Formats: sequence, structure tokens, C-alpha cells
Amino acid sequence: MKIWRQMFICMIAALLAVAVTCSAWAASVSGRASTVFEWFDDADEDTATPLYQYLLLNVRDLGVEGLDFRGYGRLADDLSDEVDADSRLYYAYLEKKGLLKDLDFKLGRQFISTAAGASLMDGLNLDYQGLGPVGVKLFGGGDVSYYEGYNAKDLIVGTELYGNVLGTVDLGLSYLQRWDGGDLANEMFGLDVDYRFANQLNLYSETQYDYLSDGVSYFLAGAKYYKNPKWSVRTEYLYSLPVFSSTSIYSVFAVDEYQELSAELTCNIDRGLRAFARYSREMYQDFDDADVIETGLEKIRTKRLSGYLTGILRADGDGQDLKGAKARVAYLFTPMLQAGVGVHLDVLERRLEDDDETTSSRLWVDGTCYCTKKVNVQAKLERVESDLWDEYYRGRLRLNILF
Repeated sequence: MKIWRQMFICMIAALLAVAVTCSAWAASVSGRASTVFEWFDDADEDTATPLYQYLLLNVRDLGVEGLDFRGYGRLADDLSDEVDADSRLYYAYLEKKGLLKDLDFKLGRQFISTAAGASLMDGLNLDYQGLGPVGVKLFGGGDVSYYEGYNAKDLIVGTELYGNVLGTVDLGLSYLQRWDGGDLANEMFGLDVDYRFANQLNLYSETQYDYLSDGVSYFLAGAKYYKNPKWSVRTEYLYSLPVFSSTSIYSVFAVDEYQELSAELTCNIDRGLRAFARYSREMYQDFDDADVIETGLEKIRTKRLSGYLTGILRADGDGQDLKGAKARVAYLFTPMLQAGVGVHLDVLERRLEDDDETTSSRLWVDGTCYCTKKVNVQAKLERVESDLWDEYYRGRLRLNILF
């Protein structure tokens, strides 16, 4: 089968590359290989059986001390030919700290994130810290989000100035351009500020300005108080206005702004156990505002038990009231076996792909077998109700090998 031939060739190529690297340059190699098999019924009640082969690879000191390679991707195919299972390269780049004095670089496919915007880029990212308290980043290359056959005119370029003032304030000023088929698609400015006071108060904000539309497209302001290690309080204000590429037909349509006020209280009850309460006021232009309250407990596994329990209440004037709950409990029965069960009811977990797969409820059982410290097998079976499929079942089996 095609997928098995692809997997075999790629695995052999990866092993040969690792062997050559280790023997020739005595490099340090680590990573994870994951083989994932799924099955589920699509909207036409045909059973899909996608198979994925993931590879996470980190190579340190690749021939030169400090020259590292980092890569992550997957091969994919549907054994039943019912759905599209795409192969993806998430990132793959060379990184060198101190290429020249105070100069670092990344070359390859990498994620770019600034207050002016974010994207996946095939290109070069330079970071220079030799300007006293100020550093500067310059980046440019192909914009993966626009690629259709790797058009050389789908580009992203930008820069970011960043630094620290008085040891308590981090500042960043960024600029970004994106080009679609040789036409300017976006031109954005960004500003982010982070202030820390006496290890008890954190004030932060992030602003994005859309130059082509001449307006603020994103603004976030928040504060977190955490003087007492037992509890903390966070408040935030969010403003968001959708930004479309100037080359898109959607750029001529009016868009609605969205605003949100939120507050969250977190309490650390004991080691690995915390409680939280969160309130959000969702504010829309063409719909009634909504109040959302979420409270819950979370248990991080310290010995054998882990899980969470959350209640959600959403109320608005349009009659879209919602009462939901999330719960999961898992137990480590032996050093080799952990099993769990979970349920999410009426919480509307949205996943937008080719179709709206908004989920209204999920019920599942899962288990993990730790065969060795570097090999484990995970299994999950869930029953799902969604807007698209009403009711269906989904299974997943994953083999993880660490090296």
C-alpha cells in the first residue's frame, strides 16, 4: 500500500540520517516516533480509517557545537479512502546560537509569532542582541498559509525590536507584511508590554494595528495578582476585529467587532490540586451580550489519581442559554497501566475544518500502557454527538517510541 511504502522509505531515510549524523559528527539525537490509527464514521456513514506516522526529531551539535536541528511532521493516509488525511510538515529548521557575536539564526520552516501577527514561514530568522538593552529580529521567507504549489510570490517579511527597561518592563515593537501572489495582503504593526512588580503583580497588554484598514484589529490588556502562593487573580479585557487579506473577496464585507471582559480566581488547595472560578462577559455588535461562568477542580497526578470537574453556565438574551459540564478521572493502577473515563456535556467544543464539527457532548474511556520508560501505547474510544453527525463513535490507538 502507498502509505506503508512512504512510511518505510521515510523511516529508513531518517535512520540513515541519524546514523550518519551520530557517527560522523558525534551529534546528540533525541525525539519521538508516534504511529496513530483511527476509525470513525463520516457524514455518509462510511467508515474512515486514517493512519498517521508522526516524527519529532531533535539533533544537537550537528557538526558544529551549538548548531541544532529541530523537526516535526507526519505522513498520513486513509486506508479506506473515505476522507482526506493530509501529510504535514509542522516545522523543520536549523538553529545556531552565537553564529556571530550576539547573533542567532534559524533557517527553515518555523513558526513566527509577534504582536503584529503570526504565521508559519519557510525562511530565515535573525536575532541580534548586540545593541545594549535592545534586541532586533529580522525575518522573511515563504508564507506557508498562502502556498498553492509553493508560489515564490507568497511571502512574509517583518521585524521586531524588543528589550527590557529597569529590569521590570519587557517591551516589543513589531512590523509585518504578507504577500499573496505578489500582491500586498496584510501590513500590520504590533506593540506588547509586560510589567512585573515585586514578584506579586503582572500587568500586560498587546496591540495590533492594521495599517491597510487604518484601525486597531486586536487589543488585550490584563493584570495578574499572585503575591500569595496559595491563590491568584487575573482580569482581562479583549477587543478583536477580524482581519482579511486585501486579496480576499471577504475584505470588502463589513465585519463585527468582539469584546470580552473576564476575571479568574485560582486557588492552590494542595500539592497537585487547584480550584478555579472564571467569569466572562461576551459583547457582540449584532447579538445580545452573554455572561459565562465556569468553576471547577483540577487534580494533577502526583501519585495515582488525576482528573478534573468543571461546570459551565452561559446566559444571553437571544435564548442561547447553556448549562454544561466537563469531568474526567484517571487512575494509575500499576506502574505500567493507567485508565480513565471522561465526559463533556453541552459545552460546544468547536473544531472548524472543511465542515462545522461543533460537538455538543463526548463520552470516552481511555488507557495507557507504559511498556518501558521509552515505549507506551495509548487507546481511546469515544461516543460523540455533534451538529454535523448527530451521533457517532471514534477510536484511536497510538504507539509512542521515545529515543
